[in-house]
Amino acid sequence: MNCSLIIRAYNEERHIGRLLEGIKHQTFKDVEVILVDSGSTDSTVSIAESYGAKVVHIPSAEFTFGRSLNFGVREATREFIVIASAHVYPVYPDWLAALLHPFLQDERVALAYGKQRAPAFAKFSEQQVFHQWYPDANNFDQPTAFCNNANAAIRKSLWEQHPYDETLTGLEDVEWGKWAKGKGYKIAYVAEAEIVHVHNETPRGVYNRYRREAMALRKIYPEAHFNFYDFLRLTITNILSDLWHAARERILLKNLASIFWFRFMQFHGTRMGHRETSLVTPQLRETFYYARGRKKKEERKRDVEPIRYNDGDRL
Repeated sequence: MNCSLIIRAYNEERHIGRLLEGIKHQTFKDVEVILVDSGSTDSTVSIAESYGAKVVHIPSAEFTFGRSLNFGVREATREFIVIASAHVYPVYPDWLAALLHPFLQDERVALAYGKQRAPAFAKFSEQQVFHQWYPDANNFDQPTAFCNNANAAIRKSLWEQHPYDETLTGLEDVEWGKWAKGKGYKIAYVAEAEIVHVHNETPRGVYNRYRREAMALRKIYPEAHFNFYDFLRLTITNILSDLWHAARERILLKNLASIFWFRFMQFHGTRMGHRETSLVTPQLRETFYYARGRKKKEERKRDVEPIRYNDGDRL
């Protein structure tokens, strides 16, 4: 069994080396690495090439999450396609083997995705989101279409039947999962296939992320709704939950402010995205897809933890 690994990237020099080093240390060795770069101006491309990755370029003006993945998958020569964000890195050396295991167990598995955890410096509420969305127990035939292409794998033969939707502002993975479920295929969640996902967003960044994902959700599920009552209910209940958990862990004081602004921006963005009816303008495209690349150099440094590959079985 072998695989092609697709990485979407834009100005990810501070993270991509850790992902590529983690891939090199996997027990699963036969990996074709393809980087889809959407106009990086830093050393992202040269770092990827130093690890032997094949680089595919997509013009920044044409970028969407689905389109960039389609660019990469077209270049792939293997049947099993692993997809990883450039700002993730594996926790264990058997990450790839675990992620691909469900495909060997059941030919009806179309998609597998793995656990995500936040780094130690992440906002407390972000860490809670990851724990909620990615539990510690496997589910090799989950009932919903939920999945996440920061850490996922699909069959290329099925992608050829249904490429990723290039018009969505996000959730191209959920749309593909919905299609696969509709065709009678299975989605597997693999808790052992764990990665660390680095998000260190500003309040505006959190707002934009959840806004564009809500816009995509409405297109995938036209019946979906999110009204002012939902905004109030979810903001309040999640803030209270975060406060309680932070207090139990005795880290409430240092996380107090971020809990309030993160949850407010999360659900404010969700509500605004559900209300959005306009097309994605060039201005929105810049906001949704490229704001992260404009961080100052000193801000980028704070996003990185030291690379260590000598802690037992952990990468």
